[in-house]
Amino acid sequence: MKPDFNPGIVREILFTITPHMCPAFDGVLIHRCCSTWSLVHQMEIAARKILVDYLEVHEEGIGASVSVEHLAPCIVGRQVRVQARLTEINHRRHPRVICEVTAHDSERLLAKGTQTQVVMNKEHLRQYIERSSHGETNGTL
Repeated sequence: MKPDFNPGIVREILFTITPHMCPAFDGVLIHRCCSTWSLVHQMEIAARKILVDYLEVHEEGIGASVSVEHLAPCIVGRQVRVQARLTEINHRRHPRVICEVTAHDSERLLAKGTQTQVVMNKEHLRQYIERSSHGETNGTL
């Protein structure tokens, strides 16, 4: 990773809730509020934005975990601000980049949690994916 990649980096994204972000199961719309999975997707995007500017040419990030509490509903048409803050870089076998993520509708906290990405050498990642496609890995990054 490039220099100056340290805890405290913040990235934000804004999005507007659209009907396709509402929960629907078996084609049945449940309600006209942002689904948890749509909110988590936006949180993953914000966390990725923290990492992308600091990757070296030979590196890539891959999602490893996400844990989110969805605290309040938010209806179609409302704008949401998602913020990711780099809180920790854990240097195990491969560096793990841990971000705190939050989502707000105006001043209201909609969701909070953490998202983790693993930074790997692109060639190592390609080989790992290839081995995984043949069932040759233990599933641990």
